Amino acid sequence: MTATAKRRLFGTDGIRAVAGEAPLDATTIFATGLALGHSLRTAATVQPAVILGRDTRESSPWIAATLAAGLRESGARVESAGVVPTPAVALLTRSHGFQAGVVISASHNPWRDNGIKLFGADGFKLADALELAIEDEIRRYAAKVVAPDPASLPPVADNSELQADYIQFLIDCVPGLSLAGLQIVADCANGAAAAVAPELFRRLAGSAPNQVTLLNIAPNGRNINDGCGALHPERVAAEVEARGADLGLTFDGDADRCMLTGAHRNIVNGDAIMLMAARDLKARGLLTGDLVVATTMSNMGLEAALKRSGIRMLRAPVGDRYVLEQMLSNNAALGGEQSGHILLPHLATTGDGLLTSLVVLDLIARTGKTIDELTADLKVFPQVIVNVKVRERKPLESIPEVAQRIRAAEEELKDSGRVVIRYSGTEALARVMIEAESEESMRRLADGIADAIRNELGA
Repeated sequence: MTATAKRRLFGTDGIRAVAGEAPLDATTIFATGLALGHSLRTAATVQPAVILGRDTRESSPWIAATLAAGLRESGARVESAGVVPTPAVALLTRSHGFQAGVVISASHNPWRDNGIKLFGADGFKLADALELAIEDEIRRYAAKVVAPDPASLPPVADNSELQADYIQFLIDCVPGLSLAGLQIVADCANGAAAAVAPELFRRLAGSAPNQVTLLNIAPNGRNINDGCGALHPERVAAEVEARGADLGLTFDGDADRCMLTGAHRNIVNGDAIMLMAARDLKARGLLTGDLVVATTMSNMGLEAALKRSGIRMLRAPVGDRYVLEQMLSNNAALGGEQSGHILLPHLATTGDGLLTSLVVLDLIARTGKTIDELTADLKVFPQVIVNVKVRERKPLESIPEVAQRIRAAEEELKDSGRVVIRYSGTEALARVMIEAESEESMRRLADGIADAIRNELGA
């Protein structure tokens, strides 16, 4: 059994649940602070320091205060960067010498959910084995401690200089970038990007501030991801068309992913971004091994387009931590997910939606080409993803009807399509992905497998 299969608290992207309910109740959150602080004190010769960051959810401040109380009780020093994207915490942890970074966010999930993500001193997400060890410590503390009432705790004081350092880092990644002549619409999802994007694009736009229109930058604690952001790129696509803009940018709640839209309502996902970036890096001699690491969800069309450019593509399991593992083991300079998580290790240790947007804008500025021109030869196989709400995560191969339908689909498609069935690492969902040359076959097979899962495990 893999480390991932043994997880109980930590999923593929930290702890995530409805805020206030286990495992995001006050006791478990306080115990998480105690466990993390204890593990850091065991490994350090000086008082460990931890940086916190959070998104705009109504629950994020009290979770931050409760976690900080546990960290301080364990002897750790705590600083807060305030509302910042997840990748900001990863960067600041490493660049400012913190022993760990913690992000309070549930990314693309609805406002009632929240989560806790952990980063090591190197700015990378913690290894599975270390998360599992901390998980055991959390359970031990949770069984014996009495957590303080979150309402009695003072809010964590934010250090605005940390946010400013992150903005400067982004600007430094694209030296000389000019947005002259570009009309851009950016959707900040009423999330973490809303705290950073106004100042970032103000500085980049310089004397032409009206070139960038920012949407959904008024978070109220409950409107994060609500009909906006990277899960709804069609909204910004309509705005781009209505305003006659050149490009749309959409970020998710914690701004670690980015989706794009072109001038003709066309949505540009992570596959197309990887294609553009791979070709650019190769042309500049920066694509080590002429290799890109994607996931099992990336379209066959991406693989074909990369091959035409002399670039190999490896597939990792879904989850940016697993993409990164393959990238590091193969010394790859580029990887990512169809959902818009793009990994550029020469710039950052984790996916960064704002950084991705700047890299694309820099490419457009340098080449004078639109994203439509840069991705014109990407012929996408028809692909459908059906999400099925489940009440439990039973091994799918152990369910005869489901296993039979999967085998039948694989046999029918053979080399003309793909079948990928998996459980979400962050939600109670089974995801059924079918890719095929025939749209009729694709939908028929996907619906058949989804119905079988729904009949057996449907919530």
